[in-house]
Amino acid sequence: MTDVFSPEKRSAVMRRVKGRDTAPEIAVRRMLRAAGIGYRLGGRGLPGKPDIVMHGRRTVAFVHGCFWHGHDCPRGSRKPKANAGYWTAKLTRNVARDRQVVDGLTNDGWRVVTVWECELKSPGAAANLVARVTGQAATVSAGSASEASPAST
Repeated sequence: MTDVFSPEKRSAVMRRVKGRDTAPEIAVRRMLRAAGIGYRLGGRGLPGKPDIVMHGRRTVAFVHGCFWHGHDCPRGSRKPKANAGYWTAKLTRNVARDRQVVDGLTNDGWRVVTVWECELKSPGAAANLVARVTGQAATVSAGSASEASPAST
């Protein structure tokens, strides 16, 4: 299947794909601020450069796009038809890297919260996020499994 865009237009589209300050990341920041939870951005010096770092809680948060990080929701399980071999390998590497980063942070004593793009659309997303960040995830039914590994949900 050929691309629907010309090479110049495809290049322009791909240039606009952001790695920081994405809409889901900003939504998570707003939820944390509304709950009075302080954080820092960037996580330089930590494995994987977490999106959000809460030093006092020894907690980091990754805000993952479902497609880019291989979530098992409808958007994350989509497989591109064009250049399928490249995309399959890339997404597999992303999931493996995420797993290594979570293991490294956990071994260093950090609690890792993975927030998926699709989770933010559900009602109660803010309460679920706050419960997971504050360490009360056991009382939240849907959130506890996604803390363990980015590929587990």
